[in-house]
Amino acid sequence: MADHPLNTKGLQCPLPVLRARKALKAIAIGDTLTVEATDPAAVRDVPAFCEATGNVLRASDEVDGVYRFVIERIV
Repeated sequence: MADHPLNTKGLQCPLPVLRARKALKAIAIGDTLTVEATDPAAVRDVPAFCEATGNVLRASDEVDGVYRFVIERIV
């Protein structure tokens, strides 16, 4: 299992989720995508995106205004 970083800092809704969708399609099932975002809406949007697509949000946190989400591709 590999982790793939995705920097969406400075992008506003819906771009972090759109970029995550594109990146997830390019990685293998079982791999993770670590998304970093600064848009506060990502706190709501990324978990909803995971639920809607059937992928798993493995972790999320916030440090100094940067939100980090670890998404495992399972579909």
